[in-house]
Amino acid sequence: MRQISQRLHQLNSVSRRLQLLRRQNVQSARRSIANSISRRPLALTGSGNRVQIWGSQSLIRLLSTDINEADAKKDEKKAESEVESTIEGNDETTVTEEEEYHSIIKDSEKAKGPADKHEFQAETKKLLDIVARSLYSEKEVFIRELISNSNDALEKLRYLQMTDNSIKGTGAPLEIHIRTDDSKKTFTIQDTGVGMTKAEMIENLGTIAKSGSKAFMDSLKDSEPSADMGRSIIGQFGVGFYSTFMVGDKVTVYSASYKPDSPSIQFTSDGTGSYEVTEADGVQRGTKIVVHLKGDCYDYCKEDIIKSVITKYSNFVGAPIFLNGKKINVIEALWTKNPREVTEEQHEEFYRFISKGFDRPRYTLHYKTEAPLDIKALFYIPETKPTLFDMGRDIESGVSLYSRKIMIMSRVQNVLPKWMRFMKGVIDSEDIPLNLSRELLQESALIRKLRSVLTSKVLKFLQEQANKDPEKYLQFYDSFGIFFREAVVTSHDQPEREEISKLFRYESSALPKGTYTSLEQYATRMKSGTREIYFFSAPSRELAETSPYFELMKKKEAEVLFCYEPYDELVLLNLGEFDRKKLISIENVDGDKDDKNVVDEKDPNSLSSEEADGLQSWLRVILGTKVKDTKITHKLVTHPCILTMEQMSAARHFLRTTLADRSEEEKNRLLQPIMEINPTHPVIKKLYKLRTTDEDLAKLVALQIYDNAMIAAGLLDDPRVMLNRLNDLLIKSLEKID
Repeated sequence: MRQISQRLHQLNSVSRRLQLLRRQNVQSARRSIANSISRRPLALTGSGNRVQIWGSQSLIRLLSTDINEADAKKDEKKAESEVESTIEGNDETTVTEEEEYHSIIKDSEKAKGPADKHEFQAETKKLLDIVARSLYSEKEVFIRELISNSNDALEKLRYLQMTDNSIKGTGAPLEIHIRTDDSKKTFTIQDTGVGMTKAEMIENLGTIAKSGSKAFMDSLKDSEPSADMGRSIIGQFGVGFYSTFMVGDKVTVYSASYKPDSPSIQFTSDGTGSYEVTEADGVQRGTKIVVHLKGDCYDYCKEDIIKSVITKYSNFVGAPIFLNGKKINVIEALWTKNPREVTEEQHEEFYRFISKGFDRPRYTLHYKTEAPLDIKALFYIPETKPTLFDMGRDIESGVSLYSRKIMIMSRVQNVLPKWMRFMKGVIDSEDIPLNLSRELLQESALIRKLRSVLTSKVLKFLQEQANKDPEKYLQFYDSFGIFFREAVVTSHDQPEREEISKLFRYESSALPKGTYTSLEQYATRMKSGTREIYFFSAPSRELAETSPYFELMKKKEAEVLFCYEPYDELVLLNLGEFDRKKLISIENVDGDKDDKNVVDEKDPNSLSSEEADGLQSWLRVILGTKVKDTKITHKLVTHPCILTMEQMSAARHFLRTTLADRSEEEKNRLLQPIMEINPTHPVIKKLYKLRTTDEDLAKLVALQIYDNAMIAAGLLDDPRVMLNRLNDLLIKSLEKID
């Protein structure tokens, strides 16, 4: 009843959303309903058969067809009727019935005749102990290993059926069945594959590191179908079966070979040093393994735990997997399909499955190649903007690593660069070098090559998307651009850094406000012979265009990129150059060649050389340690002065980080800025005269224009420190009126 109540609440929510059809856009209503249902069935237990509710066929139809108001009312009533019939227990009139129970596990097997006892060799005992205790990092992987073995058995039989008509039990479907028994504390897995003869069982199970799958592939080396078979066969090392001894104190194996005249065999071992082999009756073709669980491993006889492990590791094996009579691997391995055959709806469903999210993929990259490496990759970029938590470098990758559709690593670390952790998806490659436990990658030239190929493909894809739909890309860049900046700073390969920087977007002084450009596009607009790309960091375009540092660039008619994010300038400084062109902050640009710290004696609006020298000497005394020196500049037009220093951008960030807790005197001593004054500006000319007529007011003005220059340079974090001085300036200015 609790489940029914929950479902009623959900359908009431659906009903309310249906009303959106009368007053909102149809597409909006569909999306709302889809989010409510989440395409996940909720099972209800009635008086008869077990049934599930997908939300009703009416509601499903709402997601795929156009609906008018009358249809909406009709479907709403029908949905309500279906819920009522479910509550009454009338299973025949409820919604779609769940798939019928289907299991081949029958417990009909019985040993017959005397058992042959075999001893493991001393070396084999030690190796078995290593496999059972130390090889795997997680006990749950025994399920993955057994499913992989069963899948290989089915793939072998699939191939043999094409060439051999005498196979036993040809009508049996190729399936894997698993059963959990909480009362007996057992885990059982059974397949309908090739099975084993007595000799094969002794050879494969009695010998560790003897891979039957590898031997099978070796036997097909010269045959035509082996290339295709190689993509389906998983086993390589011959140790997977022995992972059962991590969780079981006794393992019983029943097997009937596909060969018609071969007797069925039972294998029993506790994994300590010996095993017994005997003939058996009632065995179906294939192999059945019963694991009697240890006391600390009883969780593996619980259905929900087994289901989660299968979903995690083996959800995409080629064979159908049934757990306690229900098929559970219903999601397709989309990365193995032709990209043109996969629909947007399939991508959306698969993305939600692997990401465990509820949003949609913003971009989808489906990539398959066999040269220079065999790679099948499916990447998604989320629609949702990452949180501050998602941006942390300690966050694991969202991409899983598979080998032949078996999950090896849920969060791959070495195959993609760290900055790509925002992506979700799957990588599957047959060329990946795995260690014995198939849990870790062996660092090699192949891994580095794989990383290089995938990184290049992702960058190329994003560049294509930026050119294809600039507006959509800008929305993406606004959310995920921080990862590209991180990539440039953390990468040590300059060609790769420049390739990543092609994804950057900035406003430009040569383009209208709101129009963004790339470094590549900037380069195409450069004048012949120019080798510098200029940029400037400012909180907004208005502040950038009115900055004293921009005046010279405006005079020179040079294009400047505006960086609004505080870390953009550091990234570009770190990048250094792009396409053999230097990246230069306009704060570090020298003036004209004739800007030699001298006044223009021919300019009637300028101070004379004598006046300029006198003013500079006075300013050095007044400002003291605040400046390293003063000089004359002709770069300025509307501003009285600016501050310059080497690597202004780096100094600005150094001031806010390392020097944040230092005193003003210490900061000034370390920064050592140079004050450049404009000898033609009215404030500078008036200050020259004021220093002799009203020295107190002149000091206030000198300190104020210095602080103004500090603000323009972004070196003054808290302008409130000059409020008292501004008040004094106002008082003295108002006194002049009298």
